[in-house]
Order: sequence, then structure tokens, then C-alpha cells
Amino acid sequence: MDTTLHDPLIGQLLDARYRVDERIAAGGMATVYRGLDTRLDRVLALKVMHPSLAGDAAFVERFIREAKAVARLDHPNVVGVLDQGRDGPYVYLAMEYVAGCTLRDVLRDQGALPPRAALDIVEPMLAGLAAAHVAGLVHRDVKPENVLIGDDGRVKVADFGLVRSVDTHTSATTGALLGTASYLAPEQIEGGAVTARSDVYACGVLLYEALTGAKPHTGDSPARVLYAHVHEDVPPPSERVPGLADGLDGLVATSAARDPLARPADAAALLVLVRMARASLTDAELDAVPPGHRDPRASGAGLPGTTDPEDSTRIVPRPAGAGAGDGTDRTERFAAPPPGGPWGRLSRRGRVSVIVAAVLLTLLGTGVWYVNSGQFLRTPGVLAQTQEEAVETLEDAGLRVDVAEDFSETVDAGRVIATDPEPGERVRRNGTVTVTVSQGPRVSVVPDLRGVPLEDARRLLDEAGLAVGEETREFSDEIERNAVISSDPGAGRERRPDSAVDLVVSRGRAVTVPAVIGLPEDEARAELTEAGFEVVIAPERDFSEHEAGAVAGQSPPGDGRASEGDTVTLLLSQGPEMVEVPDVRGMSEDEARTTLEAAGFDVNVNQVFFTGTVFNQSVYDEPAPRGSTITIWVR
Repeated sequence: MDTTLHDPLIGQLLDARYRVDERIAAGGMATVYRGLDTRLDRVLALKVMHPSLAGDAAFVERFIREAKAVARLDHPNVVGVLDQGRDGPYVYLAMEYVAGCTLRDVLRDQGALPPRAALDIVEPMLAGLAAAHVAGLVHRDVKPENVLIGDDGRVKVADFGLVRSVDTHTSATTGALLGTASYLAPEQIEGGAVTARSDVYACGVLLYEALTGAKPHTGDSPARVLYAHVHEDVPPPSERVPGLADGLDGLVATSAARDPLARPADAAALLVLVRMARASLTDAELDAVPPGHRDPRASGAGLPGTTDPEDSTRIVPRPAGAGAGDGTDRTERFAAPPPGGPWGRLSRRGRVSVIVAAVLLTLLGTGVWYVNSGQFLRTPGVLAQTQEEAVETLEDAGLRVDVAEDFSETVDAGRVIATDPEPGERVRRNGTVTVTVSQGPRVSVVPDLRGVPLEDARRLLDEAGLAVGEETREFSDEIERNAVISSDPGAGRERRPDSAVDLVVSRGRAVTVPAVIGLPEDEARAELTEAGFEVVIAPERDFSEHEAGAVAGQSPPGDGRASEGDTVTLLLSQGPEMVEVPDVRGMSEDEARTTLEAAGFDVNVNQVFFTGTVFNQSVYDEPAPRGSTITIWVR
């Protein structure tokens, strides 16, 4: 009998649109369901925050931040966010649904992976993270559980729930330690700045686990694991898997270095190193089966999109970014020979013909090699090398070198970001290879905006590739009204394109506002106009102690400071409000005072005798101005 509690959300509609069909996974902050967009009739994933957390503003803000952050990314290796909303106690994200499994499932089922399979997963994962890093986002929770592998072989990075912008304060001291202990970088644990290099560290640990089937640091408690990340290097994977290529040891050592500055700057830079390492490995090294690896073909299960034993077909996962209709063939078929082999169906004469044909093809192939391959070589891989190293490598290979420059957000200045022909492509011996060297990220220089009219300053910032940030206004005796007093950052400072520049704009010279309350309208208007202000009369009038038509109020107030040319609004009086005076004769002094004050009058008491009873009052049973004084006589 099923003793699990029924999930009350299954079968419901969120926002009268998203039908919740099946629970896929649950975590500490949210539960993920498979659902249906009933409006567009498409299957999607619904990530619903636990209702107990929906009242916590910090959790809700983190949840919505994930939606906004990932919605900025449009990359085939990132799980897309389609919508975000709230329906009663349920705060949710509507996301792309990926049918398949996670890298954790693959490692659990197969153990350590051959290097080729590990790199086939890591490369597209890094491509997705690189898109996030270029957009200024740090994932902060890279782990096998967050790497999805679809049934079609595509790899996608998921769960940006701990994402932060690199422009925000991301020190771990600002709150709880976020992330998974086995993949946290030392600087995350010690409370330092969390950057793209922190994600690179997690990728290095993940690569180690994919190659060995085990985590590099283990212990009987999370604290022991955290201590090891800070004080112990990640060991070479070849210690656990003997015979593993040196290039893979170096890749793990570089990406999982304890010193952040010793790691690649971001996922894009690591992706370049991974592709260089792959290119340096032989097929035998790439396909080496590690000890303890469980062949998925033995059970007919395993990595989606990798093996189909029914027809002896090897299915190669689609490269990162490839899609249906893009000319990429996902399958390479190697059909098994028929029983008895091909020779069993050939006559003696046929066999002779095959042998002759084979000889001719061999001779022809030798000639082709001599004419073509003998005159060509493969372009050496020089990506991420310094310009000097790349030129030396290419010239040693007998090639000429042209150098071009371009900006790069991911590769340090002075290092190679591309070659033409690309690494591994054929190039004629003594041919020319164009090397594109990084100038570093494109930068924008803040123009000098002091004294520039605001509209012109906005245009100059746009032309410089910068955005207008917060605009504040201050008085200035030197800068004319609506011109820029200063900017932050200041003139000449370098910033990344689209960075915001805050502006302080002049309100002009400060002028004291004349106090005109109580003056007739024409006198007040004349005095304010002479002081340099525009005058506006409010459409309504108000009761006041001033006579009808006089000024009852003004904004800004009198004797305050305003800019010359500002507008002063005047509220005119419709005279005092007339109120019926209560008859308090015969009341005690205290009762009479309370009654009159409640009606809006001041009270003056004249004592004649000392009995305490009111025997006369100055006004009664007729109106008097509210706030005026009523005299009572007490005997």
C-alpha cells in the first residue's frame, strides 16, 4: 500500500494556466513538477517554492532573481525560464522541460566515465556556464545534480536558484553559506568574493568526479569536507584511475586550483583549455575504460542518446548549440557484418576483383596523400597562448603568421582567442595563419560632463556605450540650471559597456522664497514674480483666519530655498469658517470649556463669584469664526 502523502498541488491549475501533472524532484527550497501549459499545449517544468517559505521575503526575492537572471540567457545549454508568477501561497517558475536524467544519475549507474564521455558532457556544460558568465552571472551551485542530459543527448545547466550578479556583493559573510559542500571553492567557504572562478572550481571538481567516479574530498561530516577544500589540493585523477592521460590531470589541477587567480578566469576560458586537452589526446586515451566502469549496454540503460544495443548503433550526442535542422547528424552507424562474413558470398573471381580494386584504391590513396596530405598539415592549437608563444609555435611548424586584434570578455589581453584556419583544420605548408589576439574586454570611457546640459549629457553617455544611472539635483552657483555638476564615476574613468553613470544635475542658484501668507493675491503674486519665481494659484480654496481672497498657504513655504525660475503654488483663503456657538449658560466652568473647545473655539473665563456656574457668555446661538475666542462669566 502506498503510504506517501498525496501532494495537494497535483492536478491543480496555477494562474488558471499551468496544470500540475507529476512531481519530479523536491529540494530544500522548492519542488519541481512536470506540468502542461494549457494555453499553448506544451509540456514544461514547474518549480514551486514550498508554501512555508513563501512568506519569507528573502526566499521569494532569491526565487524571483533566478527567474530574471536566467531569462536573460538564451543558450541551448541552459534550461530556459519561460514565466514566473504567484498563485495564492504558491510562488513558481515555469521552465523548459528536459526529458532525460542528470549527470548524478549517470555517475550512479555507470561509475567513472571514459574521458571521451566525460568531456562530451563537460564541454556543453561549460558552454552554458560561459553564457552566464558573459552575462555577468555566477551560478554558485555547479554539481552533477544540476547538469541535465536529455533523451536527445543535449546537455543543459539547470537550477540557477543561488545565482548572483558579479556586480553585487557576493561575500559569503552576507548570509548563510550557500551551495553544496563537495563543490564549494575555498573562497566561498572562507567568506571571500564569489566570482566566475568559483564556478570554475566546481567544474574542476565535477570533472574529477566524472573521470574517477568519486569526489576528491570526503569525510564523516560536511565540516571535514569544507576543511579539505580550503587546505588540501584536489589530487590528480590518475591517482585513482591509473593510466589516465597527463593532460586530464593538468586540466583538473588548473580548474580546481585552491588559489582563484591560478584558475581560468571563467567557464569560457576553461572551455578553451578543455578543447585543447581533447585535441591533444589520442583515440585510445579518450576511449580508455576506467576500472569499475559499468557498461550501460550490459543492462540496456545508461546515458540518454549514447547507446542502442538493439541495432549495434552508436549514437553520438549532438554538439553544444546544434539543433534539429541544422545539418548535424546525431548518429554514426556501424552495422555488424552478416553471418559468414562478406567473403562467404563472393566467388573466386569476385574475390580477385575485390583484391585488385583494393590494390588500385591503395595506390590511388597513396597518390592523393602525396599530392594533398603531403603538402598540408593541421593547424596547431594555440588558443589561450600569449601572442609570442603562438607565433613561435606556428613558425616552428613552418607557417607564416598574421596578427589581428579584437576585444574579448573572457580571454586576457595578449592571449589568442581565435585562429584562421581554426585549430586542427588543414593548412598548406608554408601557408599563413591569422592569429587574433585579445585586447581584453571592450571598455567605455566616461566623458567629461561638467557643465553639459542634461539632454546632451545623456546623448554623450549613449555614444560612449554607457547608461544613465541615478539622477540627483543640487543647488549650484556655478553651473546653470539643468546642466551636469558631476558624474560618478568621474570623467576619464573606464567601465564595462552599458555600465550605469550617476549624474548630479544643477537646480541653479538657490533663492529664498518670500513669505506671502496673509497677503492679498495680487500683492503676493507681485512679490514672488519680482523674486524670480513663477506663480500658480491652486484651483481649490480653504477656510482660514485670513480674509477671503488672501493667501492661506504656499508651496514651497516662505523663507525656504528654491531655484530661481521654480514655480510657487498659492492656496487662497475663502475666509474663516463660521460655526454655531453652543449655549453653555447654566453649565459648570469645566463643562462649558469642554463644550466650546470641542466646537472649535478658544475660551476666556471671567470669575465674578465662586459658585463655578456660567451665567453669561459673549456669543451664543449664532455663528462665529472657528478658532475665535468666546468669553464666559462664572459666578
